[in-house]
Amino acid sequence: MRHCLLLLVLVLGLARAQGELTAPDRCTQHFVVDPDGAYSLSVELAAQVPATGALSDYGQYTISYKHGLERVSALQAWTHKADGRSLPVLPEAIHEQPAASEGPLFHDIRQITVVFPALAPGDRIDVRYTIRRHTPLFPGHFEDLTAGPVQGAAVLRLIYDLPASLPLQADAVGFVAEAIDSAPGRLRYQWTNLPGASGRREADAVSPYDQGARLAVSTFPSYAAFARAYGARADAAAQPDDAIRQLAQTLSADLPTPRQRVLTLSDWVRTHIRYVASHVGTGSVVPHSAASVLAQGYGDCKDHSVLLQALLTAIGIDSSAALVNADNAYRLPGVPTLGILNHVITYVPSLDLYLDPTAASIAAGYLPVNVLDKPVLLVASGQQARTPATQRERNHSALRYTLRANGDGQFQLERRTEGAAAETFDQLLRDARADTSRPLVQRWLRGIGQRGQGQLEEARRAPDGQAYTLRIAGQSEGLLRRPGPSMLPTTYPFWGGLADSIAGMAREPERRQDFVCPPVDASERIAITLPPGARVLALPPPLRLYDKEWDYRATYRQHGRTVEIARSAQFRHSGLVCTPADYRRMGVILAQMQRDLRSPILIR
Repeated sequence: MRHCLLLLVLVLGLARAQGELTAPDRCTQHFVVDPDGAYSLSVELAAQVPATGALSDYGQYTISYKHGLERVSALQAWTHKADGRSLPVLPEAIHEQPAASEGPLFHDIRQITVVFPALAPGDRIDVRYTIRRHTPLFPGHFEDLTAGPVQGAAVLRLIYDLPASLPLQADAVGFVAEAIDSAPGRLRYQWTNLPGASGRREADAVSPYDQGARLAVSTFPSYAAFARAYGARADAAAQPDDAIRQLAQTLSADLPTPRQRVLTLSDWVRTHIRYVASHVGTGSVVPHSAASVLAQGYGDCKDHSVLLQALLTAIGIDSSAALVNADNAYRLPGVPTLGILNHVITYVPSLDLYLDPTAASIAAGYLPVNVLDKPVLLVASGQQARTPATQRERNHSALRYTLRANGDGQFQLERRTEGAAAETFDQLLRDARADTSRPLVQRWLRGIGQRGQGQLEEARRAPDGQAYTLRIAGQSEGLLRRPGPSMLPTTYPFWGGLADSIAGMAREPERRQDFVCPPVDASERIAITLPPGARVLALPPPLRLYDKEWDYRATYRQHGRTVEIARSAQFRHSGLVCTPADYRRMGVILAQMQRDLRSPILIR
């Protein structure tokens, strides 16, 4: 994360300093790097409070630093009044405290907050400080990643001063290199951002590192060198001890194929080792030993990976840590940096199989959506590869409503999920009892605009583990108005089903940025039995929409007092990322599908 930006970037759990200013007028970051990779970073920032700006956006500035690796010094700040006075920030207006954290996380990140005195619209603020990184994450190397600010700084200048023995590689988009003199034995580099704001990030847009201004710098000559630096410490941590060998043999002894053995060991790590991140000191990039992870029963992604590697080694199966982005970055910059490679999974070359033993709700053999179709760096070989673009996932819902004369109704919903998401539903409802499942049913009813209650009737996993079925039943109120004409909805979306998938794809009226467009394979059948005396006045017409990526079908039929609705939707793209041109091309079909999903049945 950059000191001049609003964005907070976590680098394998490493948080750097954060500026809370909306759009600084000028910011300079000057790195002076030592031969061992330690460095001093001097920051100078100035901004003017707009006459119409919110003071809360400019009233304070927060510096985050890692206490085990860094020290902050030479902190000075002022409010420069419009009448020419300069008011220094006094020591009592500078507050330091541990940074808050979300989820299971041990860290040594601290925050220093500077509160500017007597601030008013039109004033200027000025902050200067130095952060000393006394312990490098990778000894003998330096790397840094900056994204262009969302709203833009008038001038964002980055200066890197390194020993001549550590030449800097760079990948710059939206930043221009500028000439700067170097001292004897040193190499200095300088970049300044090009003017212009990046604009609002659209829903599901790819990372600004993929599309937007960025500056990646690194002393690593190649990704292979970066892999070696990570593996130098991770490989040693992935060695099995006697306890790991015994566990691996116990879990896999009776399994006939290597794939079954690999999946079983990965699932064991996933279900028995809790996710707890420990990012104290160099723990951001150095995993704990596999033996200690097994003994403690918890760890982060690096720790899950080394334990799984050790278990696989114990039964003679080679594997490799694979560094990947866990956010929305689908490209690697030209030089390696931790800002992109912020997650660790496991690769088994003999099976060409990727595993994420950290993903508690995704069974082995599948990957979380956020690491599909991603470039990966294989630590063992130093080569780049790519995770699968798609995997099997299908959702089917069957809903039956029986309406009473007063307009209330009884319902039964069965949801079957196959493939990657089966474990997600299994985990959601595992060991659920009827009395504890009622809130879940009520949340679903509220989500479709109804009141009522219900309970979980059945939740079962298929014998092969590849499908999960749940059934809920209950009552809802006021679905049909009586007397007179009434419009009966034809869509009752259940989480992650057909309607939700289409709505998620169409979240923006238009797009200017590439975006994540996961495949869709969903179907639903709805049967609504009307009360005696009710008459159907009009049904929506059947609909078939088809192009090279979408296939949507909807039919509406009446059999006696029962109306039957059947819909299905499949979407397949060449990868997991779509372009604005793709969105414009599919816009007509998306609009027609949404219109069909909103179409009612007219009842009297």
